[in-house]
Amino acid sequence: MNTALRHLATGMVAGCCWLAAANAAELHLELAPGEVQSLSTEQLLARPDVQTISIPEDVAYKRAMTYRAVPMAALLAGVVPATPVQMVALDGFVAELDSTPLLNTSPGAARAWLAIEEPGEPWPALGPDRPSAGPFYMVWTQPEASGIRPEQWPYQTAEVRITTSLAERFPAMPPAATADDTVQRGWKAFQVHCVVCHTVNRQGAAAMGPDLNVPHNPTEYFAGDFLRQYIRDPAALRHWPQGTMPAFDANILPDDELDDLLAYLKHMAGRKVMP
Repeated sequence: MNTALRHLATGMVAGCCWLAAANAAELHLELAPGEVQSLSTEQLLARPDVQTISIPEDVAYKRAMTYRAVPMAALLAGVVPATPVQMVALDGFVAELDSTPLLNTSPGAARAWLAIEEPGEPWPALGPDRPSAGPFYMVWTQPEASGIRPEQWPYQTAEVRITTSLAERFPAMPPAATADDTVQRGWKAFQVHCVVCHTVNRQGAAAMGPDLNVPHNPTEYFAGDFLRQYIRDPAALRHWPQGTMPAFDANILPDDELDDLLAYLKHMAGRKVMP
């Protein structure tokens, strides 16, 4: 799901969570199994490497923003490139990332930062009856230099974990090893765009959207080209107040990548693992 368009689960529980986070926020950082470090807002803001950064086109707010932030490379000190990193949000959104761009500090490259919401200077709400992007929000300077996608801007972050690959943690999610290249590319597309909200075969860490394989795969109940239309513009196909599926236009999900994603989903319809 595109983090710029992601709809938070709002209401009394979300509001209470946000108020608690704004008053006494803590980031839980797990860089080794079972070794969790809790960093408070105050501790993060007191770090010598905290800086004021400007984001000309912020993904969540869709305008220019200024933040106090710490380099992600500094927070992830000791982590090697190509390590899976999981960022968990207060609302159940789970971003699965590669550490390589997060660690990159090369001149001219995109650089990742953990923006910190200051208790005395709260960020704007993301919309009516919605909280802000805080307490912690991963933002990027020069994102265009490294092809950073909207899914790589997780906000309302509460936990950052070093983990293992999705295939290792959730063996019922990947396609068969013998599946063709189109399906394998579709599995990669799923990990970028869909795993942040959806599970497959009841496996996955996200808790925002429905499972995409059991009891039924969407390729089994969307006739003709309707699934493609739904992914491109869900509200144009069906709409209800609680609907949270964002639109994936061709700038976010190119046509060839969408073809691959649909091939993966169709393949997985034949690989159901019922709970």
